[in-house]
Amino acid sequence: MAQVLTHSRSVLHWSPLWVRSMCSLEEQARAIFAAAVEGVQPDSVVRRALQRRGDELVVSEHSFKLCHNLHLVGFGKAVLGMAAEAERIVGDHLVQGIVSVPHGIQETLQRHRKLNMLLEASSKIKVMEGAKHNLPDTDAQRSAESIWKLASNLTERDLLLVLISGGGSALLPAPVPPITLQEKQEVTRRLAAAGASIQELNTVRRALSLLKGGGLARSADPAQVVGLILSDIIGDPVDLIASGPTVCSETSLEEVWAILNRYNLSATLPLSVKEVLNQTGSQQRSRLKDQPHQVNIFNAVIGSNAIALECASHKAQDLGLRPVILSPGVSGNVQAVAQLYGLLSRFACSPGKESPELRAQILKLGAEVGVRSWELCNTMEHLEAGGQENRHATCLLAGGEPTVQLLGKGRGGRNQELALRVGLELSRAPERSMTMFLSGGTDGQDGPTEAAGAVSDGNIEAEAKSQGLCIDGFLRNNDSFTFFSSLSKGQKLLLPGLTGTNVMDVHMMILPPPTQSS
Repeated sequence: MAQVLTHSRSVLHWSPLWVRSMCSLEEQARAIFAAAVEGVQPDSVVRRALQRRGDELVVSEHSFKLCHNLHLVGFGKAVLGMAAEAERIVGDHLVQGIVSVPHGIQETLQRHRKLNMLLEASSKIKVMEGAKHNLPDTDAQRSAESIWKLASNLTERDLLLVLISGGGSALLPAPVPPITLQEKQEVTRRLAAAGASIQELNTVRRALSLLKGGGLARSADPAQVVGLILSDIIGDPVDLIASGPTVCSETSLEEVWAILNRYNLSATLPLSVKEVLNQTGSQQRSRLKDQPHQVNIFNAVIGSNAIALECASHKAQDLGLRPVILSPGVSGNVQAVAQLYGLLSRFACSPGKESPELRAQILKLGAEVGVRSWELCNTMEHLEAGGQENRHATCLLAGGEPTVQLLGKGRGGRNQELALRVGLELSRAPERSMTMFLSGGTDGQDGPTEAAGAVSDGNIEAEAKSQGLCIDGFLRNNDSFTFFSSLSKGQKLLLPGLTGTNVMDVHMMILPPPTQSS
């Protein structure tokens, strides 16, 4: 990439040649984001995961015999595309299938011309839509009951392929009879309102669910179960994605009652819930506490944020940038995350001049936002090496799912607010003005807007002032979408449209080659 710069004391003056290249930097950032999303498309991840060797299905070096014995079920926002690709690969052995997908998804995919994510008219897979507004409903419950019936009729010669993606929990509601869906939802709502942790909520949900917490796999026993999972949770915990229907978890009735007692809910539980939790027979013990080795299960995470970052890294390298992956586990408040990226840009722009205090700040802040110390040390080592080479721009990549504290009534999402806050951090030093930052949701959406995120750089504060925009006011009102829509006529917004996948967010900071000031 061509660049020319001159020095005057400690202030860097960038030539028009480099300023013009900012446009290409933004184009590169958008291309790298697109590569990250493309790498975790439902059909792409299934195609990489499933291999055919004659009449054998191979998943992560594990082989399974195919003999017109394949059954398929799925649930989640991305499973329609996963199912379409799976049928293209092993459809000749497919007996039947059912997928539970969000309400209106087929029409939406058709409208966006995502035809590769739709099933053929002759497909053996039945599509059932439900969970309008991403909430469990009677349509989703009917889908779950159909999936349970399919799994329960399998034999030891059958192979059940289970496709799972984010949103799967809402699309697989099957309370243990006689509990109704409304009763189960009320119990979990009251637990959440009382301050129960996500772990406690999941423990109680599993106890009241027919299919979650390994229930689907147990219902399919003695068939072989193979789960293919597209992860939308930091760390890819297979027991939490869609509430772990193919992961046998050990939950005791005593543990469930202890949680309900802790939040003073035991006395006011619906009679149906008390009936289920008071069961002491072998059926209840089997349902809640099974030995995993008794059920033939193989789970594989085939799409994740880490995989998206790897694909982004390859694209960055193809574009002549020097990729450095920080972490796929960034979490915590966007303010702290933005500060961390600001500190890392400061570190990268001052090779050989970083102080122990700056390193300590980075390590302390990283721990607050889910980035492990070894990841930060590794990243700083690579940034130092890049500074010594002083040749290529560096593309720092990370991902995860930060949070936003909602104080205002504006429109936006965590990615747009993060981009805005990082832009402010970069604006605080002239040497960082040419740094480019992008944050985008891989599902193509960021909060209640049509944007997936936004792009910013160290000139954003000056640019906003020139257009009469007060950044602090927009931030106070959580109105990042309105800000970016107004800034440069919305050209900084990231608008990929429906992507058909979701592995959380991708963050990207393109750092120009550092230069020693004279």
